Amino acid sequence: MIPSAFAYSRATSLQDALMQLQSHEDAKLLAGGHSLLPLMKMRLANPAKLVDLGGLKEELRGVRREGDRLIVGALTTHSEVAHSKVVQETLPALSEAARQVGDLQVRNRGTVGGNIAHADPASDLPAIALAFDAEIAVATLDGTEVIPAHEYFLGPLLTALPEHGLVTHLSFVLPETGTNSVYEKYPHPASGYAVVGVAAAGGVGTDGTVSHIRVALTGAGEVAYRASAVESALAGQTPTEDTILAAAAHAAEDGDIAGDLFASEEYRRHLCQVYTARALRRVFASQLA
Repeated sequence: MIPSAFAYSRATSLQDALMQLQSHEDAKLLAGGHSLLPLMKMRLANPAKLVDLGGLKEELRGVRREGDRLIVGALTTHSEVAHSKVVQETLPALSEAARQVGDLQVRNRGTVGGNIAHADPASDLPAIALAFDAEIAVATLDGTEVIPAHEYFLGPLLTALPEHGLVTHLSFVLPETGTNSVYEKYPHPASGYAVVGVAAAGGVGTDGTVSHIRVALTGAGEVAYRASAVESALAGQTPTEDTILAAAAHAAEDGDIAGDLFASEEYRRHLCQVYTARALRRVFASQLA
């Protein structure tokens, strides 16, 4: 389909983008466009104006480490994240998730900030954001604020992003030294979105028991969630096939699991357990060997 008519302008700076966003009624920001443009073509979204952020790559693009955090600019593409040496070395789960976003075109054009701003309940990055205590930095004309991931995702396509706010970067807490991190996903065969996606990180102490564990799921319900019941069941335990299966059995307890034409609620609950177990086996592979 053809979208409704709209005005278009290219932002020259972050401040210019924010001014245009606030001054023009029903304006939308355009980054990679892979979330917004399909909605416009189906006329599910009809913005009166698009403000193109493509000229702000120097301000809002790139990956760097700052202390115990990994900073990812909002205009960094999924492909850039997936192939970043810094990401691969410090937060492998994020690299794995970025490699599984959509298809080649989406990964080459779609951006981290656009993905997080759109907040599709079946997208991959929300699970990573929750598992690694991400903070979402948001700019408005009133200044900059930082929103913790656990307060940011409110529902399907619903976030705590202010009405005239712009995501500038994400900041992930890096796992402790000696901790493994992974992302496991069952993709929808047509869209590539997560039917269930699991981000997990863990490590063991000197006594061989689990001293650090983080698990978060996406795709299973209306919003991504931390699997606290899984974490509680595994913390302090020796990682074995039995303890992993017992912990993974709680994978669907912290989320509002949904069903649809492709996967029923019962099937998704099953997938939550199966893919959580797969992720945990990889996290603790050296202990299980």
